Amino acid sequence: MITRNAVSPTETKNMGTQSLRANFLVEDLMLDGKISITYTHYDRLVIGGAVPTGKPLALDTNDAIKSDYFLERRELGIILVSGSGIVEVDGSEFALKTKECLYVGRGSKNVLFKQTGNEAARFFFTSAPAHAVYPTRKMTLEEAEPQHLGSIEKANERTIFKYIHPDGIESCQLVMGFTELKKGSIWNTMPPHTHDRRMEAYFYFDVPDEDRIWHFMGEPSETRHLVVANYEAIISPPWSIHSGAGTTNYSFIWAMAGENQSFADMDHVSLTDVK
Repeated sequence: MITRNAVSPTETKNMGTQSLRANFLVEDLMLDGKISITYTHYDRLVIGGAVPTGKPLALDTNDAIKSDYFLERRELGIILVSGSGIVEVDGSEFALKTKECLYVGRGSKNVLFKQTGNEAARFFFTSAPAHAVYPTRKMTLEEAEPQHLGSIEKANERTIFKYIHPDGIESCQLVMGFTELKKGSIWNTMPPHTHDRRMEAYFYFDVPDEDRIWHFMGEPSETRHLVVANYEAIISPPWSIHSGAGTTNYSFIWAMAGENQSFADMDHVSLTDVK
C-alpha cells in the first residue's frame, strides 16, 4: 500500500512535473497477479486495482488501515474494467461483466477477486470509511442510471452511468460510476467545477496504448496538467478542478468521498475564469 498525503493549493502552485505526478497520479494499478492499493489522506479514500491471473486474490488489511480486516470500518465499490470475473464476499459469489459494479458493505470480512474466461479480469475499486452498514449489492450496466451530456460540436458528447449514489446503490458516503465518451469526443467535465465538500478520483481506461489523456487540475486561476495513460488514476483534491482531453475517446471511473453525496453538488467555474 502506498500512502499519499494531502497537499495544499499553495504547495501545488510551485510543483514541477515530477512533483505533480508523485502527489496526484497513481500508476501501476493493474499488475497481473497482484492487488495494488493507494491510500490518500483526502477523505481517507483508498484507490486500488486487482488482476487475479492464475489464482484468486484476497483483499487483506494493511498497517495503514489499522483494522482486523479491510472492511471492518470501511465500504467498498468495485467496477470491472476488462474481462469477466467474480467477487466473493463472505462465501457469496457475485459475477461481473465488463463495466458492471458491486458495492460491498461495512463489516464484510472476506473479499476475493477471481477471473473467469480467457481475458484478464481487471477490477478497479475504491473504499471509504463507513459509519453505517448498507447491504452488498450488484448493479448491471442496464440497471445504471444513464445521463447523456455534451455535444458533437463541443467535442464532449458523453454518457454518465451512475452506480453508487443516493438514488442507486445506497452507501454511507461513497459515490461511484463511470463516464463513456462517444467517438469523436475528447473532452470530459468541461466547463470544469470544484466541490469543496468532497474529493474525487478519476481512473482512465479504454485508452489505446498509443494514446494519452491530458488531465487538468489545480485552482481555476492556477491550473496544472498531468499526462495520463491507460489504467492510471488521478487524485483530485476538493479545491481542484478535474477535467481532461484525450487524443481519442475513452472512458473513466469517477469516485467521490466526503460529507455530501449529492451528484449535483458542484461549484461551476466559468471558462473566462480559467487560467
